[in-house]
Formats: sequence, C-alpha cells, structure tokens
Amino acid sequence: MEETISLKEVYRTIRKRMLMIVLIAIGAMVISGVVSFFIVKPVYQSSTQILVNQDGKKEAYDYNQVQTNVQLVNTYSVIIKSPAILNKVITTLQLNETVEELTKKLTINSEQNSQVFNVTVEDGDPKRAVLIANTIADVFKEDVPSIMKIKNVSILSQATEKDDAIPVKPNKKMNVAIGFVVGLMAAVGLAFLLEYLDNTVKSEEEVEEWLDLPVLGSIPLMSAKDSKEDSLRKKIS
Repeated sequence: MEETISLKEVYRTIRKRMLMIVLIAIGAMVISGVVSFFIVKPVYQSSTQILVNQDGKKEAYDYNQVQTNVQLVNTYSVIIKSPAILNKVITTLQLNETVEELTKKLTINSEQNSQVFNVTVEDGDPKRAVLIANTIADVFKEDVPSIMKIKNVSILSQATEKDDAIPVKPNKKMNVAIGFVVGLMAAVGLAFLLEYLDNTVKSEEEVEEWLDLPVLGSIPLMSAKDSKEDSLRKKIS
C-alpha cells in the first residue's frame, strides 16, 4: 500500500522539529566557517602570459606561420610541464618539492585559436607563486629554442606581486553558505526520518487517520499522586 504525505503533514513535521532543524543547520554553518577560516590553508594564484609569435626578422604577416604557431601552443603546453623545464625551475629557486608536486600547482590554458597561453601557479605563499610563475616562463623561453629548434616564444606579461593579494581558495563565504544549505537539507531529512520511525499516536486526529474510525472519547492521563488526591477529595466530600 502506497503512503502519501500531504502538505499539512510536511508543515506539521517541520514545525514539530523546527528547533532541531535550526540547530543542525547553524551547527553545520559554524563548522564550515571554522574549517574555512582557521583550518584550511589559503591558496594564492599568479599568472604569466607567453606569446608564440613569428620570427622577429619577418616583418610581413604570414598566415600559415600564425596557424603553425597556434598549433604549437598545445605542444608548448606539454613541454612547459615536462621535467626538463620544471627540474630546472626547482634547481633555480631551490624549491623543496618534486616535479610531481610542482606540476599539481601548475595550470596551462589558452583561448581557442590564440597564440597566447597562460601559465598559472597556485601556492600558499603569494610571493612564491609569482616567483615560480615568472621563473617557469623564463626557463621555458630560454630552453625551448634548443628543444624545438625554433625561436618563436616571448613573454607577453609577467606575474606581479600584490600587497593585498586575495586567496583563490578556500572561498570562505561560499563554503559557509554551502555548509548552511547542506546542514539544513540534512536536518530536514533527519526530521522526516524520525517522524517516519515514530509509531506512537499523539492525538485524536492521528487515531482517526490510522484506524479510519471516529473517536468517541479520550481518557486523561493521571499520575499516582493525582489519583490519590482525587480519591481523598471524594472521601472528604
């Protein structure tokens, strides 16, 4: 037999366990805030742009050369993340990390059909993120001619330090909002689960609903003390 739930029952369940729902939602929001503000380490981002262009000696616009440069962007994106480049960066900056660890901090992206690609570095120190991004670009520009036998790379813009650098991770406000929403959804789900598992009958309406029979009367619940006091009053009267 299928059980359906009416809007009235939904409202009654939420109202009945409103305090629990609010406390869980606020608790989840507070926990998310504590984790975001005090536990998760901030991550800063810095980017430099590299241009794949024609040989400086050629002044005329060469469409075929431009298309070749565009296609080379994908190849260069792989080369720049290779151990040949990153090992030199690690040695130059004396970084206490492996190529694999540095690769995880590095993101290469470019617009479609563009000769420019971005080298983005994420690090817990904003100054170090700038230093790594610029060093990668410098090492790549220096080594790519010997690797590809062609000199067609220039640095379009370098990463710069900012006094008021803002971390890109974690997004504290977003995390707090997500924590509240997730906590609220979990609390509402728990409220309905508890209501589903609660088989006790608490009102005349529930008796009529479950048994499909009218209620003729109700017997009040009396404690032993009330029963003795009632008996004593009857004897006195």
